[in-house]
Formats: sequence, structure tokens, C-alpha cells
Amino acid sequence: MTGSWRVVFLLLLCVEAAVLAVLETMFLPLRFDGTLLPDLGDWPFPIMILVAGVTTPLLVSWAAGMSQRVLTAALPLLVWFFTLMVFGYLEPGSNSSTPVLLLQDWRGLLMLAAGAFPGAVAVGAVMARNAANRPGLYEPAGIQ
Repeated sequence: MTGSWRVVFLLLLCVEAAVLAVLETMFLPLRFDGTLLPDLGDWPFPIMILVAGVTTPLLVSWAAGMSQRVLTAALPLLVWFFTLMVFGYLEPGSNSSTPVLLLQDWRGLLMLAAGAFPGAVAVGAVMARNAANRPGLYEPAGIQ
């Protein structure tokens, strides 16, 4: 893959991460209340937590396949995280003074953890792969 196609693909991955963060934030408050889903006693339906847990490390691994740089691999995770913060906590365009999307209950924190932790583990795997492919640059402490 040539350099210009890698940049385009990385930009598309970042746009996808931002779109996923917005959609996950907007659909996080889904409940079985009879409005959009069937009425089953007003139970929460946090499917977006699972979506965040699957897609974020997947985007990181796709970005890691394009380059050995850690920043390239971490860029979709960073875009996802900052988009989640902007749309989940700042809520642009909201009329209320209190945030309601991510601060309403346990689902907001769980979605943040479900997307950020596996994504961070995927970035750590890229760092470990880089360390294994460059012996001599990363020596363990205590060896002289």
C-alpha cells in the first residue's frame, strides 16, 4: 500500500471511530419502555457497550496494520475517546445545564471502559510487537 493510500485509510478509520462514538453515545439510553423497543418493564438495553468493546480494538488493529508507529495505531482510539467526551459530556446543542447522555447512570462509565480498555490493550500489543521486532533497543532493566 502506498503512502497516500495509507493516509486516506487512516483518515477513514478516524472518521469511522468518530461516527461510532457519536452513534454509541446517542443509542446508549435505549430502554425497553415501549417507545422504540418493546415494553418490558423499562429495563435498559446497553447494546452500545458491546459495540464499543468490539469496534474500538478492531479499529486499532486495522490502523496498526498500516504502520509500526504507536501513534498510528492509537489514533482511532484517541479520536473515539475525544469524540465520546465531546458528545457525551459536553453535549453540544443541548438546552439543559446538566448532561444526560453519559452521566445518567452506570451505562456511561461502562461504555467508556468497554471501549477504552480493549483499545488500550490493542495499542499495548502494538508496542509489544514493536519491542519484539527490534531487539537491542528495548532491553529489560537490570541487564548490563
